[in-house]
Amino acid sequence: MKTINKMPAARFGRLLAGAVSVIALCACSGLRPTATVHPAFYALDGAPVTAPLPAKAAAPTLIINPPHAAAGFDSQRIIYVRENHKLEYFANSEWIDPPARMLGPLLVSAIENTGAFRAVVLTPGAATGDLRLDTEIIRLQHEFQSSPSRVRFTLRAYLVDDKTRRVLAWREFDAAVAATSEDPYGGVIAANRAVQSVLKSLSQFCAETVDNAPLTK
Repeated sequence: MKTINKMPAARFGRLLAGAVSVIALCACSGLRPTATVHPAFYALDGAPVTAPLPAKAAAPTLIINPPHAAAGFDSQRIIYVRENHKLEYFANSEWIDPPARMLGPLLVSAIENTGAFRAVVLTPGAATGDLRLDTEIIRLQHEFQSSPSRVRFTLRAYLVDDKTRRVLAWREFDAAVAATSEDPYGGVIAANRAVQSVLKSLSQFCAETVDNAPLTK
């Protein structure tokens, strides 16, 4: 008959206590809340506010429709591109509002400063004026396909005679600005510079169109 060696009671007790401790530790770890990463929120800003040029007495009124954005660019998510035709999003960095919504007040401020219009009003289609500006964000993306990376902002704009609905002029504005660093914040700084560059060009476009295009009275 074989002899079965029994484990000493003291050793068995130590092993049992260790096993219970491990189980308790695992249970506590499962109950402990995981660390939450809070997203960082960023804004688009216009150029520093300056006193607008005085408008002529006969200057027209401009109605700005709320800007739109192309599919994929109509949310608060900050977009970056590493491969052609593939949009990706930063996990913990967002705009405080969709870029199209932030752009509206910036358009008003930039165009007011030209003095080309008696009034510039951001409002939906129900309001009427002499001219109407329709805009669409074609892209606003941080591109990592070159070094340094860059942010590209493309905006399409139509200036319309509000009485006849005739398109007086349209243009697509594009700006690409090198990022100050290879991270979301560096892209945000570049995005703001690109937006300010496009706003300056758009303001000049609107003022020149008013000077050169006859309006319906």
